[in-house]
Amino acid sequence: MSRLRVVSYNIHKGRSGLMSRVRLNELRLGLYGLGADLVFLQEVQGRNERAGVLDAQHESLAAALHLDMVYGCNAVRRYTDHGNALLSRFPILSHENLNVSDHRLEQRGLLHAQVRIGDHMVHCFVVHLGLFGASRGRQAEALIRRIDEVVRDGEPVLIAGDFNDWNDDLSATLVERLGLHEVFGSAQLTKGGGPPKLRETVRLLRQSFVRLRDGAGPSQPLPALSAGSLPVTARPPRTFPSAMPMFRLDRIYQRGFAVRRARVLRGMPWTRISDHAPLMAELELP
Repeated sequence: MSRLRVVSYNIHKGRSGLMSRVRLNELRLGLYGLGADLVFLQEVQGRNERAGVLDAQHESLAAALHLDMVYGCNAVRRYTDHGNALLSRFPILSHENLNVSDHRLEQRGLLHAQVRIGDHMVHCFVVHLGLFGASRGRQAEALIRRIDEVVRDGEPVLIAGDFNDWNDDLSATLVERLGLHEVFGSAQLTKGGGPPKLRETVRLLRQSFVRLRDGAGPSQPLPALSAGSLPVTARPPRTFPSAMPMFRLDRIYQRGFAVRRARVLRGMPWTRISDHAPLMAELELP
């Protein structure tokens, strides 16, 4: 059995704050302290010809963390480019960056890497979807097609990144068509997301009582309960803006793992590093 720690983080090209200060040193130290095995990064600057300190961020982070890495370039400017990256403690056997740009205003990609973890081939997808709902829908369809085409039955899947899906419109599609589970909906213990709001708790309890009365069977599972016997909301946590999170933009989806713990990393130093709060999950492979 393999236990691993997974982190997903939109690093905002290594800058944050009103003065757009460089935060790469703090980012390196923060990630190093987490001891992650797989790090899914978005808004990584692969090239910066004007500020050398911001150049090749995937390489400098991987070197500091002693991890293997791959980079998928999506948005190309005259002096810079940026995209997604995967850092891994395990061997990355292959990778491909898929262009899923939906219009001229946004350049988007899906970075797909195959990682060997013990006896398992794990398919890792780093995603950063578009700002418009229709675009996100088409990009989710591209992700589904990719998984249907190349992932064999029984091979574990991890999909993490900035989905920009603040209304949580895509989760049902990903769950129903790919058999995925969002880690905060299936974790035995969650931290950092805050307790369920009273309205949400009452709604889920009412739903539980109604379904018990009506005889909910295996095809109608009751809402999961936390260790404190309160329903755990299946909605992803709020991660943006990191100083006062209001929007549910970031996700980690999995298939084939047991989820032991899921956390949103709040407070210092994370609020200084990026406008997104990072997610961390502890998973097990059978």
